[in-house]
Amino acid sequence: MRVRILGSAAGGGLPQWNCNCSNCKAARLGTGRVRPRTQSSVAISADGIRWFLLNASPDIARQIDAFSPLQPVRFHPRGTPIQGVLLTNADLDHTLGLLSLREGSALSLHANREIQAALTDGLGLLPALKSFCKTKVFRASLAERRLRHADGSPSALSYRAFKVPCKKPRFASKMRSDGSGMHGAIGYKICDSKTGGCLIYAPEVLKVTENLASFLNDCDLLLFDGTFWSDNEMAKEGIAGRTALKMGHIPIQGEDGSLRRLANVTAPRKIFVHINNTNPILRENSPERRRVLSAGWQVGEDGMEFEI
Repeated sequence: MRVRILGSAAGGGLPQWNCNCSNCKAARLGTGRVRPRTQSSVAISADGIRWFLLNASPDIARQIDAFSPLQPVRFHPRGTPIQGVLLTNADLDHTLGLLSLREGSALSLHANREIQAALTDGLGLLPALKSFCKTKVFRASLAERRLRHADGSPSALSYRAFKVPCKKPRFASKMRSDGSGMHGAIGYKICDSKTGGCLIYAPEVLKVTENLASFLNDCDLLLFDGTFWSDNEMAKEGIAGRTALKMGHIPIQGEDGSLRRLANVTAPRKIFVHINNTNPILRENSPERRRVLSAGWQVGEDGMEFEI
């Protein structure tokens, strides 16, 4: 399986259009100390020809332009190698890119019931999308299921969704909880039947339970929520707003932070993704970045590729 990180930043990207935090300023200066990043999305393929997206960020057009395998097939007037999109939640930074894909003749989406409800009743995105192109929405399965190409043929990839603790999107007031603290966000475990390689993708996680930590062990590549370093990170930058936990993201730092809670995860490659523009791990040679690297993690960047 080939894995490409299309975008590694949280909502707004880096630099964010209206933000003058220290990281955004450094990214605009172009010194290389903080590298610009687009909003969170990943592309996966078993054959290097047909691709599935994990989320569709508002920056999807830029990301396609930066990665030729996602561009239209040569010698055809229209078309796309993109076979479908697997959504982890209904947040704007993970779904607005779907509207940029509306020019296609058909679009296949995978999402659970709560995500579908939020995109229909809370945001109205799915009805708008369906007015432009044929849109198939598949219920994301908690049991292992084969991913199928746009023409219905089976790929070599299988997937299973798993629930993660999270906060519901602001616009999704009608989203129902199942009483377990889950409000619709899911992660995906995707495996390649040819190589046996497995990817786990979980870009929005509120807390790490023992069961979740154990589950994350079973993969070759882990792409995990690295939105904030600390709970009060935005306040430290002088930016009014909610804390990391109130926004639905476990901080990396702290007694209950992801770095400690996932210290025993044995995945050979562990990458923080969905990184907010205020996060100090974005700065080359910062003590926070050194701590992440020394713990066996990498800081996600746009364009990173892996084969598993």
